Amino acid sequence: MPKEYMTIRDVVGPLLLVEKVTDVKYGELVELQFPDGSISRGNVLEITKDTALIQSFEGTRGINTTQTRVRFVGKGMEVGVSKDIVGRVFDGLGHTIDGGPEIIPEKRLSIYGEPMNPYSRDYPEDFIQTGISAIDGLNPLVKGQKLPIFSGSGLPHPKLAAQIARQSQVLGKDEEFAVVFCAMGITFEEANYFISEFKRTAAIEKAVIFINLADDPAVERIAAPRVALTAAEYLAFDLDMHVLVILTDMTYYCEALREVSAARKEVPGRRGYPGYLYTDLATIYERAGKIKNKKGSITQIPILSMPEDDKTHPIPDLTGYITEGQIILSRDLHRKGIHPPIDVLPSLSRLKEKGIGPGKTREDHSGVSNQLFAAYARGKEAKELAVILGEAALSDVDKKFAKFSEEFEQRFIQQGEFENRSIEQTLDLGWELLTHLPRAELKRVREEHIEKYMSKFMKEESKEEKELEEVKS
Repeated sequence: MPKEYMTIRDVVGPLLLVEKVTDVKYGELVELQFPDGSISRGNVLEITKDTALIQSFEGTRGINTTQTRVRFVGKGMEVGVSKDIVGRVFDGLGHTIDGGPEIIPEKRLSIYGEPMNPYSRDYPEDFIQTGISAIDGLNPLVKGQKLPIFSGSGLPHPKLAAQIARQSQVLGKDEEFAVVFCAMGITFEEANYFISEFKRTAAIEKAVIFINLADDPAVERIAAPRVALTAAEYLAFDLDMHVLVILTDMTYYCEALREVSAARKEVPGRRGYPGYLYTDLATIYERAGKIKNKKGSITQIPILSMPEDDKTHPIPDLTGYITEGQIILSRDLHRKGIHPPIDVLPSLSRLKEKGIGPGKTREDHSGVSNQLFAAYARGKEAKELAVILGEAALSDVDKKFAKFSEEFEQRFIQQGEFENRSIEQTLDLGWELLTHLPRAELKRVREEHIEKYMSKFMKEESKEEKELEEVKS
């Protein structure tokens, strides 16, 4: 029988202090029965001798310290899972909100998961195609990787998140693939956009969606990514699926963590965030990966909006330490009307070389990627020099690189919201853009690859030039 108490001493925000408790565990689930008969849930945050600190998932409005009953359930917070969760929409605590029948769970799992033994981890090395050239071509996503997207307020990261969720796939293998999409702290309008996008494009057939709205309790926001990752672990390691987990927006998660920390009167760290923010984020990000002798895998794309576009802010700063690279969205590209506004120069995928090449993407991938990156960087420098000294100060070669950088932004980075490019299309587009540069400047690609992949675009270009000359004459 669950133990019941009516010994609430203090209530601060979503937190309650209950005295004279015995045999209570950290993380244990709690039921709160209010005087009007309604029941709320919570869990134990802290134990000090015979006093328990409890956080309520639905808030503490209407609570009465002398008449509210507190029941300790005897187990931690769990979520019911089965193969039927694919194609369904849940709230941040794992309850269905799509109007369909309740899930009949095959098993109930703790939302905190089990730590992955480092010795059992397998190295990420298989390419995941997102259909977005700026990611696939230059900063590819690898199965089992953690690759965050750093955005800013007002930038189109919700559209980018939806596009990645719709288009992502594992190439060349007959393996099951699923997307677990967790949105935290979003408005009703954004939630409606995500759900309608998944349903309209039939992407919901391979997706599990968790929605936490901005007016939902902060405590639910803290639980939401863990509930989503528990579902992902079940799909990956019990059902042998390859799972892509998209978490948006981690900034709202961290702010909820700060809110609860302030209510607990903990000593604040940088910018008021709790001192254990790094550890807490690691408990989420490190649940990605592959396990030896297991077919399934979990790949993570956490999305966070950097306050004031500041990369040194605690949230992106600590996220960068834990994860394997970052995709950065640019406000300047967004102002130019380029979608997705991915700034490829500061972006990085540390596992890039492990997921590309023969048998994975194509043998020319590494060389094309490096050449495009170098040429775009040089073109940007040439354009900055032209602003200071004037275009006349540029050499003919520098002018070609400056023109290349504009073409690169308008044709390679620029991509329709519903345009899904294969990795072959992305690499061919890269070769086509490189034809605008002098062949002597292509120092990062092999000669045999130039002959094999670039020659056809050079023939087409020379044919067009010949036709243009004939028209002029």
